[in-house]
Amino acid sequence: MGFDLNFKPGQIVSLECGDGCLHSEVIQVVEARQVCWVRPLMLVVLVSGKDSSEEYTLSDLRDGADLLWPLSLFRAALDTEVISLLTQLQSLDSEKKDAVIASRQLRDFVDRVWVAFPTAFN
Repeated sequence: MGFDLNFKPGQIVSLECGDGCLHSEVIQVVEARQVCWVRPLMLVVLVSGKDSSEEYTLSDLRDGADLLWPLSLFRAALDTEVISLLTQLQSLDSEKKDAVIASRQLRDFVDRVWVAFPTAFN
């Protein structure tokens, strides 16, 4: 993680944990504390398909809470991985944009990150 820690406001960054990947927009980098204020955009969670192909679910997190997390957890997102996801995000059905469900999914992902990277939060 943390391949490039010179993030700029407006840049898309990714945080991977287990089968999930959180894509967020950088709001501000607080270098003195080595933390990054990000606005979550979407959560991509891989699910195994019946025919062994990988599929994923996409959650819209744009109306959720911001995060202030260690820089070391993030990496710069690749254009090739987020452009098609951003397009899909814009076209999600309204039933898939449930803010309560999205909030729960983000909270669950946050919990998994805390468990997976406890030393990053010291």
